[in-house]
Amino acid sequence: MKKILGLIVLISFFSCSSKLFKEKWTKEEAPSYFKARFETTQGNFDIEAKRVWSPEGVDRLYQLIKNEFYTDIAIFRVVPGFVAQFGIHNDSLVNSSWRRFKIADEEVVESNDFMTISFARGGVKTRTTQIFINLKKNKRLDALAYSGVKGFPVIAKVIAGKDNILKFYDGYGDRLGMRQDSLNRYGNTFIRTNYPEIDFIKKAYILK
Repeated sequence: MKKILGLIVLISFFSCSSKLFKEKWTKEEAPSYFKARFETTQGNFDIEAKRVWSPEGVDRLYQLIKNEFYTDIAIFRVVPGFVAQFGIHNDSLVNSSWRRFKIADEEVVESNDFMTISFARGGVKTRTTQIFINLKKNKRLDALAYSGVKGFPVIAKVIAGKDNILKFYDGYGDRLGMRQDSLNRYGNTFIRTNYPEIDFIKKAYILK
């Protein structure tokens, strides 16, 4: 019986991942410069990214956007005057698939100024899918040292729609930042049931 259940889980995993995740996506290199648009529940915002800022980070951002990871993604952590963070997929299998391919650590090239974007990380080689938008000039994040790493390398800058970002609901503050296990396990149903005011990324795509 256990073998049968294990087989069902395995089949389910590969069925999901073959559509929403492919290992070859993690090897795609970004152009030296690209723009992308994020459609949200508060309106659109556009970004620009340059590989010279963080080659590994910008490659991963490009991979995620190009392959539609940021679709129906909760902006789960909005701390007023600090950051707006997102990047946990509704499907836990998709999250775990991308997390297996962590990107290397890099030095900070661009400062974490107002409306710049960086990957969240919690230690050595932990950048995967979660990114945050700086809601103020967070220069201290350029050199913040902890758990064997230093600073948060900027991967992109918001070039349009800044006012829409400032509309993201921030009434929950850091509350959901402390409940990421639940977000990963139960997905958007948990979020919409318990935190109905949260804004979402509807979709993101590369601009030509």
